[in-house]
This record gives sequence, C-alpha cells and structure tokens, in this order.
Amino acid sequence: MSLPIACGDKRLISRLEAKAYLNYAAIAPATEPVSRAVHELLGDYARIGNLALGKWLARRETLRGQLAALIGARAELVAFATSATSALGGLALCLPWQPGDTVLVAEGEFPGNVSPWQNAAALFSLSVEFLPKLRSIDDDEFLTALETRLRAGRVRLVALSAVQFQTGIRAPLEAVVRLCHAAGAELAVDAIQALGVVPLNVTELDLDYLAGGAHKWLMALEGTGFLYAKPACSQRLVPRTAGWLSHEEGVRFLFEGPGMLRYDRPIKTELQFMEGTSANGVGYAALEAALEPILQLGVPAIQAHVSGYLDELEAGLLARGLVSLRPRDPARRSGILSFEPPSGSTAAGVVAALREHGVHASMPDGVVRMAPHFPNSRAEVPELLSALDAVLSKIGR
Repeated sequence: MSLPIACGDKRLISRLEAKAYLNYAAIAPATEPVSRAVHELLGDYARIGNLALGKWLARRETLRGQLAALIGARAELVAFATSATSALGGLALCLPWQPGDTVLVAEGEFPGNVSPWQNAAALFSLSVEFLPKLRSIDDDEFLTALETRLRAGRVRLVALSAVQFQTGIRAPLEAVVRLCHAAGAELAVDAIQALGVVPLNVTELDLDYLAGGAHKWLMALEGTGFLYAKPACSQRLVPRTAGWLSHEEGVRFLFEGPGMLRYDRPIKTELQFMEGTSANGVGYAALEAALEPILQLGVPAIQAHVSGYLDELEAGLLARGLVSLRPRDPARRSGILSFEPPSGSTAAGVVAALREHGVHASMPDGVVRMAPHFPNSRAEVPELLSALDAVLSKIGR
C-alpha cells in the first residue's frame, strides 16, 4: 500500500457504490490493493506466461506466513485450500476414523460445517449428532449438552463455528477445547466469520484444526481458503485426497533430466500434502494484498472499531423498538449485528428496501444481518438509521 490506512478510511473501497456496505459476513467488495494485485499477476502471465509462476509461488509462501501470523501459528502448519468448506471437506476425508465414531455439530451451523461431516459419516460408518444452538453467554445449555454427550463416549470430533453466521454469537472456544480434550475428542473450528475481525490464536487456544476462507472478513476473493492443523493432529491424518503435488520432490520430472518421472515418491508428511494440484493463483494474489492492511491495523484495533460502530447502531435499533440478536456480553460479540424484522415485514423486504437507500445488508435464515468492517465510518450510522426510519415508515411502523 502506498498510504497508511486507518479504521473508517474508505480509500481502499473508493469505487464502491453503496453508501453503507454492511455485507462483510457475506462477500467483501474488492479493495484497491486487491485489484492491483490481480492486475499485476494477470499482467505477468500475459507478458511471460509460465515464467511468471516462480514469482507468484514465492509470493504464495509470503501469504502462508501472513495467514500463520494472523492465527498465531507456524507457517508450515498451514495448507491452502479453495475455501473453508473444501478445507473442512479434505479434513473430514483424511481423519483416521473408526467405524462408530461420532461427530458433534451445533444446530444453526452454516451448512459448510455440516455437509463434510455428513459425507464422512456415510463413507466411514460414523454418526453425526446435533447439539443445541448457541444462544447467549447466559445460556449454558450448549456447554451442558456438550459435556453430557462427551461423557457418554465415542465422540471423535466436535465441529463448531467460531462465530455463528446468523446471529454473530462467538463460541466459548476456551471452554469447548477444555471439555473436548478432557474427553479425548478433537475440535475443528470453522473460523470464516471470525478471522479479520475477531482476534483468534490457535496456539493459545490449543485448537486442533481451523479452517478459514478469503472472501468475507479477510476481504479477498471467492475460491481461496486454508486449513490449520496442530502438529500432533496433522501427523495422524491419512492422505486420502493426495494429488501429484502431494509427493515429496513431486516436480523434479518437470525441471531435471530424464528418469525423474516416478510414481513411488512418498507422500509428504506435513499438512501440505493437501495441496495436491494446481491452485487459484489469482485468489492467492488477492488474499496476500487483502491481508496487508488487516495485519497493519491489527485485528484488536479492527474489532474495537467495528464494536463501536455496532454499539451505536444497536442503540438506534433498540430505540426504534427492534429486537437485536446481538449478545449482551461483549466477550461473545463479533462483527455481526442481526435483528428480527418488524412485525408485518420480512427480512427480505427490509433488506431490499434498505438497498434502495444505499445500505447493503443481508438476510440469513430470516433475520436482517449487518456486518461492517474497518473501512466503515461511524459517520454512516446516522444516515443508516435515517434510511431505516424511511423503511419502517413505509411498512407502517
């Protein structure tokens, strides 16, 4: 970046048409650094073709280090994927399952953190069971149900989102990790709604697995993600998704003399065996560029900025009689504020009406979800609430 960036500074999204873009929990708009990085990569491939590959492979290793820094891990413990869902899907296929093992997931999970485990259950004769939906810090129903089920035995893995996609509730990961490990179970965390806006350190939390994706709070493009695995967990994985790049020295036959084409080279022992084929170079270039301002600002500063924005917004919603789904305890909050649509209306109707006023929100599973990020300025909030007043007036509130 040519200029230092600050929270509330919209220069990185200067071409965005929305007056208030509150859709980072869905898809982030392409920033100026992302656009430049993509054009740089395409320009290199247009000029010199395959000779550009070396440069961008080196940049990809820089990205691996950035992702590791973001989550508090070592770079060699991170493997690239095409999305958070594909990372979880690869993990689900490669775990050393035993018939009869159980996977626990929570009601209300995004399907991307349910379908991979259901697929593995069908392949490996597993059982998938559902825990109660995460609701609030005052409701220990989830942790009580988790502890009870873990004590009953045969739970191999718990799969949980760090942040619930509909309501923005943060999972009590410290307590979940403690309960899982005490029972001999592992924890796989879908962190796509957390990374970039909620601080999360896999080493401090002692997480077993974590998956992330690029196109939401990391502000890059669709089609890019990654997986983290704790060393002891990674070493137990079975390479059921291996490709030609999963082998040790798997590219020698392309750059050395004859006789290097072999099919008996061993599979890599580190997590990168999952990077078995050609990858999304454009997506990785975009993610490297997108992470630079996030790492420069620091996720704690971003979280504080977004929390202040949502505090002001929530006060306005409550003053208008709307029902906020945001947790009361700040420790359980994220970058998401969802509210129930007013009686006599629907989330789809409210979101469509707000868009006419230049406010972009979303409507997962029937609620109105607002998700700002560091480029959003607090100065937007009065205008946003004014737009909401116009919508409420239109529907007779």
